[in-house]
Amino acid sequence: MSTRIDPTLAVDLRKFGKAEDWNECFHCGNCTATCPLSETGFLFPRKSIRNIQMGLKDKISTGTEPWLCYYCGDCSDTCPRDANPGELMMTLRRYLTSVYDWTGLSKKFYTSKSWEFSAIVFFFALVVALFVFFLPPSQNLFNGNNQLLINEQGGVMINSLVDGIGDTQFVQLIEYGDWTMALIVASLLISNIIRMWYKVILNDKSIKISFFAYIKEFWRLITNFLVQPKFSKCDKKTYWVGHFLLMSGYTIMFTVIVVFLKWFQTEEVFDWYHPQRLLGYYATFGLLAFLIYTFIGRIKATDQKFKYSHGTDWLFIVMLFLTTVTGILIHIFRVAGMPLATYYIYVLHLAVLVPMILVEVPFSKWSHLAYRPFAIYFANLKKTALAKQN
Repeated sequence: MSTRIDPTLAVDLRKFGKAEDWNECFHCGNCTATCPLSETGFLFPRKSIRNIQMGLKDKISTGTEPWLCYYCGDCSDTCPRDANPGELMMTLRRYLTSVYDWTGLSKKFYTSKSWEFSAIVFFFALVVALFVFFLPPSQNLFNGNNQLLINEQGGVMINSLVDGIGDTQFVQLIEYGDWTMALIVASLLISNIIRMWYKVILNDKSIKISFFAYIKEFWRLITNFLVQPKFSKCDKKTYWVGHFLLMSGYTIMFTVIVVFLKWFQTEEVFDWYHPQRLLGYYATFGLLAFLIYTFIGRIKATDQKFKYSHGTDWLFIVMLFLTTVTGILIHIFRVAGMPLATYYIYVLHLAVLVPMILVEVPFSKWSHLAYRPFAIYFANLKKTALAKQN
């Protein structure tokens, strides 16, 4: 069986991050020995670095090792040659995202700042234009009839802020928009994960995986998506806790907005202890806690995993931060009975949220949250199949 070598692989990888130190590695094995997650059959980062040095593009594209790394930074801290294996694994994850993406947009966004920024500006402008031309503000905001937009509790009736549309129609229109975005993002991610499965599992003719194995290992996929248990094996627990708060907060907020919007975006302002508000408070806390920790880490740049920030890393956390802060302001202005401020912040919130979902989730940083659990799932399937064959 012939092995195809691509001499341009290392050059291509440099476009996705800090990959210029890969040739410093002389394979002492220190990184693999240090990593608490590396195991027989899945030796990283050393195996991936070896594949880069030899130009084995197909092995990189069909491997799961980069996704099994959670970037605690121990390997880079202890590398005697400063080859920076931890950051190289991060670079490979960005590269693999482009490999799975059939649209080619992920590669454009990761390797060109103008492409990603232009896409975000386009969707931002589209949302603003939608409100300016098709969902204009209620005339009550400007003609002195603001009290018509205040409910009995003194809070703003958010679904009545648009002129010519009833409150039920407005929330239904926003709900249809949420469903449309969810369908687009899900279709893109699912199709890309199928490509990932084809490359990692189906192309590997050395193993045979039964249908029962897929069912048996499926629970690990769900577990890894929800709590990332392997992450907790790293010595530095703080980042895992922060990552869990981020994931749980985002998942709760996404579920509430997409599935239960009519319950969440109501005219009534509930008491602080109502489940609707408690879920919102937890999600907000989870997102802010992780974002503040990440901002501080990237600004200080002392921790290994924060030293080499890619442009997409900053764009991701800035957009998520703006989405979270505008969501908080909407709540504050609603409770305070400030209709005009509520309307403008609501439009700004959606103008940031929509491009974040349509650009970041399927093509950039957020997509890692989908690929990593599936990579662990596929790795477990291969491990099970190899154990049976041996």
